Amino acid sequence: MEAIVQIILNAGRSAVELSLFVLLPVMVVMLSLMRLLEARGILDSVVRTLAPLLKPFGLTGLGVFAALQINFVSFAAPIATLTMMAQRGASERHIAATLAMILAMSQANAAFPMVAMGLDFGTTLAFSLAGGLVAAAATYHLFGRRLSAAEGQVDETLKHPSAHDAKGILDVINRAGAEAFKIAVVAIPMLVLSLVVVSALKHWGIIDLISRWLTPLLAMASIDSALIVPALTKYLAGGTAMLGVIDEMRRAGQISSELLNASAGFLISPFDLPGVAVLVSAGPRVAAVWKPAALGGCVGILLRTLGHAFLG
Repeated sequence: MEAIVQIILNAGRSAVELSLFVLLPVMVVMLSLMRLLEARGILDSVVRTLAPLLKPFGLTGLGVFAALQINFVSFAAPIATLTMMAQRGASERHIAATLAMILAMSQANAAFPMVAMGLDFGTTLAFSLAGGLVAAAATYHLFGRRLSAAEGQVDETLKHPSAHDAKGILDVINRAGAEAFKIAVVAIPMLVLSLVVVSALKHWGIIDLISRWLTPLLAMASIDSALIVPALTKYLAGGTAMLGVIDEMRRAGQISSELLNASAGFLISPFDLPGVAVLVSAGPRVAAVWKPAALGGCVGILLRTLGHAFLG
């Protein structure tokens, strides 16, 4: 019993430190920047410029905005955009392509804090964009080709506050700070629980047992067995939980920055059980297309995995 209590206390301390001293500062800065660009209309210009170029990939203007959100805000940020697409009459094929793109891209709430752990953000962003576009195209033209392409009266206007004076800028920053604080605080329970589970499995020798079983198979594929724990954590508990595990492993010297960068393609994305569950909560039209979107997302993540492994 004493060992369990100690595991819980250690996990709680690590989760709070990671959430408040790593995740929160990064999210405050990035969210403030994104919201200011949004309020000044700069993101609107970016979306209008990129939308025609990305149309062959099955993406609309709102799809472009979702790509910016996942890469520079958090994995949950595109939920509002997916909801808007569903409510404003976007076709099922466009919704599926956008969801696939989101599933295949790197999530800012994990990628930015991991930069402090040695992650090369430029390379991660480049492969994220490539993987997202390939996932969207594969879904729109292949996996989702039988979905309805009928468009309703689509309104792609992005409604947001303005920031053309000092008060407006301050309001936008305050709202972004509150949003960032909410993201950081909401992440704490999942971080604590995941770290408790992982620490308990280590304490009882289960992780070592799984590692012994999988190591020969991984060795055949030239994959480091140190990735077993973060990979299991990521796909069962989500990217934020994986972030906590990676942080612990980095402090213990169990994972190098080289290995972190080589594995970023399949470790940093919202394609996991919690991520998919949160994203499909955007509405019934979004949930209805998750299967073709998941297939397209797998293609995008495969591309990212190979890119990071051989070029990252």
